[in-house]
Amino acid sequence: MTTTAHPTTDPAITPVLIRLKLSLLRNGLRQSTGRRAAYIASVTVALLFAALQLIGLVALRDNAHVATVCVLLVGVLALGWAVMPLFFPSGDETLDPTRLVMLPLRPRPLVRALLVASLVGIGPLFTLCLAAGAAVALAHGPAAAVTGVVAVALTLLVCVALARAVAAANIRLLTSRKGRDLAVLSGLVIAVGAQVVNFGAQKLGSSGLSTLDPAADVVRWIPPSAALGAVHSVSEGAYATAAAQLILTAAALLALLTLWQRSLTRLMTTPDGSTLAAAEPDKGTSRTSGALGGLLPAGRTGTVMERSLRYVWRDPKTKAAWVTSLAIGLIVPLFNALQGTGSVYFACFAAGMLGVLMYNQFGQDTSAFWMVAMTISSTRDAYVELRGRALALLLITLPYAALVTVLTTALLGDWPALPEVLGLSFALLGAMLATGAWSSARFPYSIPQEGYKNVAPGQAGLAWISIFGGMVAAALLCAPVLALTIWLHASGEASWSWLLLPLGAVYGATITELGMRLAAPRLARRLPEILTAVSKG
Repeated sequence: MTTTAHPTTDPAITPVLIRLKLSLLRNGLRQSTGRRAAYIASVTVALLFAALQLIGLVALRDNAHVATVCVLLVGVLALGWAVMPLFFPSGDETLDPTRLVMLPLRPRPLVRALLVASLVGIGPLFTLCLAAGAAVALAHGPAAAVTGVVAVALTLLVCVALARAVAAANIRLLTSRKGRDLAVLSGLVIAVGAQVVNFGAQKLGSSGLSTLDPAADVVRWIPPSAALGAVHSVSEGAYATAAAQLILTAAALLALLTLWQRSLTRLMTTPDGSTLAAAEPDKGTSRTSGALGGLLPAGRTGTVMERSLRYVWRDPKTKAAWVTSLAIGLIVPLFNALQGTGSVYFACFAAGMLGVLMYNQFGQDTSAFWMVAMTISSTRDAYVELRGRALALLLITLPYAALVTVLTTALLGDWPALPEVLGLSFALLGAMLATGAWSSARFPYSIPQEGYKNVAPGQAGLAWISIFGGMVAAALLCAPVLALTIWLHASGEASWSWLLLPLGAVYGATITELGMRLAAPRLARRLPEILTAVSKG
């Protein structure tokens, strides 16, 4: 008697992954009351915003620019789906396919199951509401309504597949130190995006939606906006154009699924790069370990400068602080200048943002500050330590503040004011370095290495006193230069304002030197207290 062998089939893993995602969500909410409250609040806000957006899009149904608004909104939404996995990789545990590597799963059914499971959540529901509102606003007639149903489904699937494909293709990056750097910098992206949205809203308020029509003509052919563009094309009787837009969207979905499947196959069949790096003795060693040393001063000053610059490049929290200060210091004066409401004196904001980085210098060392403390045996050692940290900051801050000032002046066309603004910036920077050195020795606090908090629990008061108290003191120290600037303009002697450039530079250098001299004895005496304060994170 012979038996017939039946081919093995892949088990139905789609329901399993859906239940897994729901279990992850449920167990996450059980961890703490705060997390449960935050989730409920986020769901409420997202649903309320989605409902308002749905109603708003339906209300625009007969507006002449409704197609422009709908295709651009969907385009921005798709961009958000593509970017968010890079900055919030830990927001959804199922985004990491390497957790499934040890299971006997094939890439194709896994892609199908993960795609369906990805439709469970706040993001897909929000996308569904927006796409449905856009389809209702654009559909006129039974054919357009049918096309709208297909367009909404394609839009949702393309957005979810885009996020999954991006996450799978970059999962090695997202789980590395560089990926954690991206997560820390997510707040900066949101801040910059808010400034861009604010600038765009002001431009639209003054010129109207018609200025967006050229951009919409291009975006309506880019998936998934092309699917909503097909609804508008059917409403206008352009059936061939609508068919081309739907085919283009479907092709994009197929391409994303193929890319996603290939990324999963590569992840499940190649070893982890971190284990390979550990096995290679020469791998990962710094090839430029002596590059900085040859350009910096000799002795302790150069060593301190090199250590501070390496913190800027390697430490996620320090890097986030620097990038945030650099970006906001540039955005505020330039965006105000572009809007026509700025002043050339706004360029001093860059020096102020970068000067804040001098505060709490020892907090970035955390418990490793003991190695620094062991090398400080006198007031002279403390002074050189503070001077090296200040010089490392100035190495980046001085040219950057000058660049922001020149750019702001160029946008406003107020070139006669350039010398005095540079002088004010240098004086402000010197005052903040002086107060920052003293504040670092007097009010140190710990910076947690994990999470998004920049102050250890129980030390928030120290942080407020250190930063805001120092900023007020720096403003008072700048009062002589500021008073001289006001007097020159009030007395009609503005032609002599160019003297503020050398005077501000000399004043800033002098006040920085005095601040270091005053802070050094306090630093030398308070080494144990500083070590205790910065080790609480």
